[in-house]
Amino acid sequence: MVQAIILFVAGLVLICLGGDRLVDAAVAIARKLGIPQIVVGATIVSLGTTLPEILVSTTAAFDGSAAIAAGNAFGSIICNTALIAGITQTIRPSKKVEFAPIAWRSAFFFTVLIGLDVYGYITGAFTRIVGTILLLLFVLYAYLNIKRSAKEGGDGEEEGDRGQVSLPKQILVLAICAGLLYVGANLLVDNGILIAQWLGVPERVIAVTFIALGTSLPELVTSVVSLIKGFGNVGLGNVIGANILNMLLVIGIPSAVAGIPLERSTVTVDMPLSCLVMAVLLVPILARKKSSRLQGAVLLGMYGIYCVMSFI
Repeated sequence: MVQAIILFVAGLVLICLGGDRLVDAAVAIARKLGIPQIVVGATIVSLGTTLPEILVSTTAAFDGSAAIAAGNAFGSIICNTALIAGITQTIRPSKKVEFAPIAWRSAFFFTVLIGLDVYGYITGAFTRIVGTILLLLFVLYAYLNIKRSAKEGGDGEEEGDRGQVSLPKQILVLAICAGLLYVGANLLVDNGILIAQWLGVPERVIAVTFIALGTSLPELVTSVVSLIKGFGNVGLGNVIGANILNMLLVIGIPSAVAGIPLERSTVTVDMPLSCLVMAVLLVPILARKKSSRLQGAVLLGMYGIYCVMSFI
């Protein structure tokens, strides 16, 4: 069991390192190619920080651990919002948040999540058809980001930055980081299941707590770094974008490949709570165009209660 714990921690470290450097490489490539900053944040950066969840859930689906696949996706949404956004908003609330970029992404998120919850409640599973629809919605989401990028800020990059980036080098870094994420995801899933069985804890509980937290480390790193550099809104945007991709890809890919049977607690607890914590984060921001420390404190309290209740 000691070996399983060591390998589990090693998986977390690989995911954290790989996810962090992958984001840097993706942003550098985007700058080199002149891709608008808003598109980088909402698609490339969010995709980079969500890759661990995608790999973990896809690997778990192939291994037949459906509770890991579904629990990791919604557990990550809860962790991203209640823990990561909770921490950043408590330390330094977002000020002067633009309404339009947040509004349409919020509407997109809640529409997809409520649709998934209703469908999952009725059928008890996400079928291949649902997975295919989610992947098509990802294409739509990417298209909307590109189409609306001009209205949401343009490229915002200095010309000098582009010439200093070595495209082949960044592509190589991207490939290496993807490999680290793949190895880390396998270590996390395999040893997470072993630890859960040893402790007598259901796979879903491990998925929505330890594994969800582990695969959310890139979002945490990105948000904290953004906060330190004085760009808190970048972290906020990354959390929102990552949550959308958690539904479209982390659920979409495994569902399209093999289908995902759902535990009742996923439909009745995890998915409604995902909706609730996002509402606590986004509704005041949409109404006031800024957040508050109270929101952050409430979100942190909700995450603490959720973790305790999951184990109980």
